[in-house]
Amino acid sequence: MKRKGLYFVIALALGGVGAVHAQDTAPAADSAAGTSSSNYDGRWYVAPTIGGYYNDTARNTNSRQLYYGLGVGRFISPDVSIDLFADRTNRNVDGKVGGGNWSNNTYGAAARFYRGDWNAWRPYLLAGVMGSNHHDRGAQGFSPAAELGLGVSKTVTDSSDVRIEGGYRYDWDNKSQPSQDGYGDWFLGFSIVSRFGAPPAPPAPAAVAPPPPKPDCSTLDSDHDGVNDCDDKCPATAAGTIVGPDGCPQKVVIDLRGVNFKFDYPKKGHVKASEIGKALAEPTADSLSILDQAVDTLQRYPQVKVMVAGYTDSKGTEQYNQALSERRAQIVYDYLTAHGIDASRLEGPVGHGESDPVDTNDTDAGRARNRRTELQVQQ
Repeated sequence: MKRKGLYFVIALALGGVGAVHAQDTAPAADSAAGTSSSNYDGRWYVAPTIGGYYNDTARNTNSRQLYYGLGVGRFISPDVSIDLFADRTNRNVDGKVGGGNWSNNTYGAAARFYRGDWNAWRPYLLAGVMGSNHHDRGAQGFSPAAELGLGVSKTVTDSSDVRIEGGYRYDWDNKSQPSQDGYGDWFLGFSIVSRFGAPPAPPAPAAVAPPPPKPDCSTLDSDHDGVNDCDDKCPATAAGTIVGPDGCPQKVVIDLRGVNFKFDYPKKGHVKASEIGKALAEPTADSLSILDQAVDTLQRYPQVKVMVAGYTDSKGTEQYNQALSERRAQIVYDYLTAHGIDASRLEGPVGHGESDPVDTNDTDAGRARNRRTELQVQQ
């Protein structure tokens, strides 16, 4: 029995080392998967224990015996506890006339390695070392001993647990019986773990800084289109896009229809803005009103740039009409700059001669409409 018991202790020890190593190297999972929380109750506890032995037959005692004891310990991590303990048992010697007993007082330390969440049944591995003080009529003294086992633990209240464990204890006692040098006993025990002191306060929630106040959108213009973010319904317009009051792209048309020129006007030397009235078709006031509206539009949209282009009808040679269209563009260009429009916003002036007519050149009315200038918005 003693050799088998010794081999068994060695096997349990090797298995226990492997299990603990696997526990330490296993990847952490959340509590829903059954692992322990990173927070744990580190208060000291007492653990009174009662249980029974199934004794080694080499002891020559009754096969079953009660034991009782007391442990003091604490958790040193969420999954590991250390106990200092003492227990006692009396073994009735077989065939002893008038009775006889064999007592053991054991003092030692035990570590338990747990798995699982604190709120569930937690299986654990037990490993302990101790000194066994044995007494009988013939001898007494200490011998080393060790134990390995398995158990389960369950938290009952915030200050108490229950433990049920079983295992194998080997005692290298070579004094109680000269013919024996060790004994291996199976054991089963039940403990009530009672923590003392106030339960640890739950960890304070991490302080959450209040979100910074949102900036006033009425003072922001994220896309730099001249419309504040509160009113801007198209907040990501490309740079240079012409937008309306809602910040959305808007096509700006500066229509100069109605600004028509007399036939063969302006003459050479009559391209000053102050002489534009001589070149415009009657009624001149209507044409000037249209030009003034164009000035107003350009002032309201300071980001708009325009090309100033002039055209003629088909009367005359192409070379003459080209020069005439350039004079028409020039006189409108000068009118705009004379009324406050910066020249940097104007391209040209350019003349297109008799090309690109907007009406027929076969009638007087059609030719009159072709004698024109245009403000072509540059996007």
